[in-house]
Parts: sequence; structure tokens; C-alpha cells
Amino acid sequence: MVRYDLRHLHESFYDKMMDLLENETKKGEVAIFLFEIGDFSPIQKTADLVKEAGHELLNSLKFNEVDWTISVRRKK
Repeated sequence: MVRYDLRHLHESFYDKMMDLLENETKKGEVAIFLFEIGDFSPIQKTADLVKEAGHELLNSLKFNEVDWTISVRRKK
């Protein structure tokens, strides 16, 4: 399991998240991504990106007032 903090990227974290998932995570490994939500639109977009890439979204939850965490298992 690996954890990536993408809060410093604000609303432009999608490309970095997918790059890390595809290139820095081992097949079958779980990655935890922490990002800022602002409005709630990034939540659905991250779920859609993960699904479209064929990975498995394991968990999605509010971390605190401004941050969100998702857990993703990279496809095998």
C-alpha cells in the first residue's frame, strides 16, 4: 500500500493521480490518494477516471473539512 498527498495540486491533480497509479504503483497494489475537494465535483470525476482505466475504487471518504481520500487497487 502506498499513499500520495496531492493536496498541493489543488484542482489539477487528476493527471498526476493517474500517472502515479499507472507508473508508480505495482499491479494489484492499493494506492491511497489525498486531495482537496473544494466543491464536490472532483469526487465523481476521480471515480469515473478510476473506472475508465479499469482499476478498482475501494473507498472514498471525507478526510476533514476540505480534503478527500480515495483508495484504489491497480488493475492486475
